Amino acid sequence: MRGINFDLLYGLPFQTVSSCLDSIAKCVELRPDRLSVFGYAHVPSFKKHQRKIAEESLPDSVERHVQSETIAGAPQDAGMCASGWITSRSQTMRSRRRSDGRLRRNFQGYTDDGADTLIGHGASAIGRMPHGFVQNVVAIRDYLNRIAESRLATVKGYAFTEDDLFRADIIERIMCDLTVDLEQISRIHRRDPRTAVVDRARIDRLLADGVATMSQGRLTVSEGSEFLVRSVASAFDAHLSRSTGVHSRAV
Repeated sequence: MRGINFDLLYGLPFQTVSSCLDSIAKCVELRPDRLSVFGYAHVPSFKKHQRKIAEESLPDSVERHVQSETIAGAPQDAGMCASGWITSRSQTMRSRRRSDGRLRRNFQGYTDDGADTLIGHGASAIGRMPHGFVQNVVAIRDYLNRIAESRLATVKGYAFTEDDLFRADIIERIMCDLTVDLEQISRIHRRDPRTAVVDRARIDRLLADGVATMSQGRLTVSEGSEFLVRSVASAFDAHLSRSTGVHSRAV
């Protein structure tokens, strides 16, 4: 398939709402088939090269939110439709997102491709198989040597547990559909729906603040709170609750 695709970032050093709009305008002129929007993840404790970026050059949380809304909304004003954190000239993804739950989310972003295997090419690339994740060697020289010797570049793997698959289904539906039937997914995985939520305090706060609603086992992100969808989804992530690492901002 041929097409023009862009990945757009907000929250970059010295970036402003004005520069976001300028970037969007230049992209739209090329009439792309798809635009993906991501927030810049500043984690210098994990990415050492990011320590060269001065903290004061980064936009604060309020500015990041405004940039996020601007860079996600401007393409729609140009006639593209929104779906998750992507915009597209095709109505396919949007209709699926709101109807039959066929929109998926993987390392490439949002997609309507139903394949359960994603093969990562290149140094440090991560792939997903039906039973787990695999990652290629990080150093470029090592990667090239392995390929030249007709060896697999894969050096690391993680096998999914039943709990991982259960939570992955919940999180994917929240991120893609902004709503999830917790009781239905629990039945599919033969789990007690009361075990779905990991961070009960977080969900209770989000419900109290009106960010999301819960009715008859269905959780729904409220209109206008879409930018907090990652915060909602994180309440179901068992690995995040146990992690001691530093993560990027949710907005």
